[in-house]
Amino acid sequence: MPVNLTPPLPEQLITIQGVSLGIAEAGIKKPGRKDLLLIVLDEGAKVAAVFTQNDFCAAPVLVAKEHLSNPDSPIRALIINTGNANAGTGEEGIARTRATCIELAQLLGCSSSQVLPFSTGVIMELLPLEKIVAALPLAVADLQPDNWFAASQAIMTTDIVPKAVSKRITLDGTTVTITGIAKGSGMIRPDMATMLSYIATDAALSQPLLEEIVRHAAENSFNRITVDGDTSTNDAFILIATGRAGNSTIIDKASTGFVALQDSITEVAAQLAQAIVRDGEGATKFITIRIEGGKTLGECAKVGYAIAHSPLVKTAFFASDPNLGRILAAIGNAGLDELDVNRLQLYLDDVLVAENGGRAHAYREQDGQRVMRQSEITVRVALNRGETSTTIWTCDLSYDYVKINADYRS
Repeated sequence: MPVNLTPPLPEQLITIQGVSLGIAEAGIKKPGRKDLLLIVLDEGAKVAAVFTQNDFCAAPVLVAKEHLSNPDSPIRALIINTGNANAGTGEEGIARTRATCIELAQLLGCSSSQVLPFSTGVIMELLPLEKIVAALPLAVADLQPDNWFAASQAIMTTDIVPKAVSKRITLDGTTVTITGIAKGSGMIRPDMATMLSYIATDAALSQPLLEEIVRHAAENSFNRITVDGDTSTNDAFILIATGRAGNSTIIDKASTGFVALQDSITEVAAQLAQAIVRDGEGATKFITIRIEGGKTLGECAKVGYAIAHSPLVKTAFFASDPNLGRILAAIGNAGLDELDVNRLQLYLDDVLVAENGGRAHAYREQDGQRVMRQSEITVRVALNRGETSTTIWTCDLSYDYVKINADYRS
């Protein structure tokens, strides 16, 4: 089961004025499961996005980027399917993605360039266009504003628990709502990003500031998680602002309203990102890696990911084995210039494990064992060579991870 992660309650998810969601069962991979999600936006809504950096990015990513690049064709709908990634499918994959957008646009009475397509699932298999087209009218008929919980279920693949969060804040006396969903469990190593996530707010703000927020939120949430070090071909993080809350439109990056909105959206994104790690394929431990005292953010992240991606470190956490020299080895292998290992300190929760280039004098293995048995653990590395810090969230590597991915297509 996921690490200290419970499903959201439908009544906890707050509707966003200007957003409707419809779900259908298209039978894309397996019958009898929700696998098609439609998100429709009222006129005037703004959309910003960040996508995977994988060079083998999927057909829907290519088409979505193209549609977003047209300022004269505002986005009115998003269509998401699971069970098939439509990646590694060449020109035919792109043609099928475009055909999906055309079919949906005809149902909604908009242009196909106003539709953003997304897919997730098995790579190198052509999108079953006929199944999707047949289910589109069902998704349209199901459109309703309070469908967020069902939407979180419809985008799941190997996820065990649906992931959704809502938050309300006050901007200049006006209540603003933020609601988001995400999917992800394996093939998780964001380079924006390794998952699918859709966050909507009814706040009013300018398009440049919306794009600023989506980048900031991604960098401080989805770009700080890893399950297995693999960046997917299909990842996308979409931020929607409908402008229906009634607040004065935010146009100044230095304003208190912008800062409060950005912080709140980032908080929602971080909760969704951490939920992905907690639901990591086969995960039994949720691990926070805090790197402090670095020269740059880049080198802090490099050390954090060196620890988080080490199979030896991850399997030691799974076994609750305080074989913590593996962490030192990972730090030393991170590739930092002129790292002085004698200045470095390594902590496991509140336990000082290493300093002065080796085992801390007061460290006792039973103290490390106590921490390693916990389901939530913090690894803290003090580099003591600068003022910068960052946090990475990851999980352990268990037998079940291998089983899940060995059986993924069966």
